[in-house]
Amino acid sequence: MKTKSILIVLTVLFSLGTVQAQKGYTFTDQKVIPSTPAKNQASSGTCWSFSGTGFLESEILRLGKPEVDLSEMFIVYYAYLQKAEKYVRMHGSINFAAGGATHDVINVVKEYGIVPEEVYRGLNYGTDQHRHGELDAVLKSYVEAVVKNKTLTPVWKDGFKAILDTYLGEIPETFTYQGKEYTPKSFAESLGLNMDDYISFSSFTHHPFYTQFAVEVPDNWAWGLSYNVPLDEFAQLFSYAIDKGYPVYWASDVSEKGFRYNDGFAVVPDARVEDMTDSEKARWTELTAAEKEKQLYSFDKPVKEKEITQEARQKAFDNYETTDDHGMLIMGVATDQDGHKFYKVKNSWGESQLYKGHFYASEPFVLYKTTNLVINKNAVPKDIAKKLGIK
Repeated sequence: MKTKSILIVLTVLFSLGTVQAQKGYTFTDQKVIPSTPAKNQASSGTCWSFSGTGFLESEILRLGKPEVDLSEMFIVYYAYLQKAEKYVRMHGSINFAAGGATHDVINVVKEYGIVPEEVYRGLNYGTDQHRHGELDAVLKSYVEAVVKNKTLTPVWKDGFKAILDTYLGEIPETFTYQGKEYTPKSFAESLGLNMDDYISFSSFTHHPFYTQFAVEVPDNWAWGLSYNVPLDEFAQLFSYAIDKGYPVYWASDVSEKGFRYNDGFAVVPDARVEDMTDSEKARWTELTAAEKEKQLYSFDKPVKEKEITQEARQKAFDNYETTDDHGMLIMGVATDQDGHKFYKVKNSWGESQLYKGHFYASEPFVLYKTTNLVINKNAVPKDIAKKLGIK
């Protein structure tokens, strides 16, 4: 089949709401929240900013307002400034890297505002895509030198800011957008979003349920707090939000072998012998390790997945199997050909992929690998909100 014909077929499938992955999965969208196109973080560790701005862009669409492309690098600029100050205050004893957490986007917009992408692209170093290797190394070396010197000079922040200005560009005090003049703060106000409406949730047993705690991952350098709820209520948060038309800002681990982004899906296959029939056990035990691996991850058809429990989530987190290594946007729900529930996800690795930068994550995958999520407080089921005192 020629490329043009393939594109025509994919277009038809998308219009019908049913899409076929390269492996053995067929997905039917049940509900899709309006969202902006997938973008490309390229060679930068800024998924948290891309997913966060994508979340806010989707929230703007939910309010019935025109589509807007928000600047990810505006967020990165100010988050790096805040991160540097905390690193120095903590004598270099916390994480300082390109990564960030869900709270960072909300905090920056609340304190500094936001600008459109066309006003601030953050590409001041001669490329048309984000390439942060040199920038990240220079910034890290700079703050390490500041800490090593011990006696802080009154200009160290100015020097740090100068590096950001050089690589990303200076932040404009005012700008014109669609014929109107704004400051970053007045533009943020014009969007109609209230940053106090966004709440983070997690689900782990090493903290009491119905309290708030800072999820212990290195990129949560700001120590942002999440409400801790049991797994069954955690699952409700995802379902209820999408059902009511609200997007989900999703922090997760994508290191599982069942994360098949290019094939358009993410699953957690179940290989527990105790759940097999006697005949299945007999066949399974005769296989070599390589044959078991091939069979488990061939994905020629939908696989049986792990039953996710509170204990399984906790064990994976405690053993560093679940880490906060990627931020994405959940913007829909779908089913596979066997009726199993999947969430539709927008990624930030560009559109050169089967679903133009989107994929489908099974509900077990989401419940197993999520570190935290952020949703609008109005997307919280009333009974859960009441337990947490959310108004």
